[in-house]
Amino acid sequence: MATKLVIFDCDGVLVDTEPLTDVVLSKKLTEYGLPLAPSEIPGLFRGGTIQAVGEEAMRRGATLPDNWLDDLYAAVFDALRQDVPVIDGVFDLIDVLDGAGIGRAIASNGPVAKMKISLTPSGLWDRFAGRIYTGHDHGPKPKPDMLLRIMADAGVTPDETVMIDDMPAGFNAAKAAGIRCFGYVADGNPDRVNGTGAVPVTNFDQIALALDLR
Repeated sequence: MATKLVIFDCDGVLVDTEPLTDVVLSKKLTEYGLPLAPSEIPGLFRGGTIQAVGEEAMRRGATLPDNWLDDLYAAVFDALRQDVPVIDGVFDLIDVLDGAGIGRAIASNGPVAKMKISLTPSGLWDRFAGRIYTGHDHGPKPKPDMLLRIMADAGVTPDETVMIDDMPAGFNAAKAAGIRCFGYVADGNPDRVNGTGAVPVTNFDQIALALDLR
């Protein structure tokens, strides 16, 4: 069946926010009594929600103040306002999708406020306007609820939908929703797609080719 909708994750798929976020998380968690280097953050927390980060941090011995969530978001937002690179090939793929009449949406576990900060400078916020969904409103990945909501709003079926994500939470959400998924693993570590049904790719041209758009 022809593809009618492509759902993008945000962080790590559209924009490269994760290195900046890892530095902030490292600094704040160290302040909260859990010393971690930025390089240790991805294996522990990436792909989930900030709330889940707090729960895991406490399990590992951190002491979180009552305002830790607001404190952490404020630090992350300040870092993202400085400059967030767009992932290579994003605009080319969007242009190809537009030319083929294929819709697009964003499904992110992050809050809308964070996405607005990270996506606005490049123009991606405007290009996805009205089609930006957050797990804060619709249930975070790996639950399929957000993806099901997006498809219902777009009037498409799982067979007509493709997901692009870079983390197991997204891969498993797509699997649960019955959606074909591409696992963006440009960092060279395809192992995280194992058992999820996602197809590993390292650039967006591979996705365009797989969708017969090249």
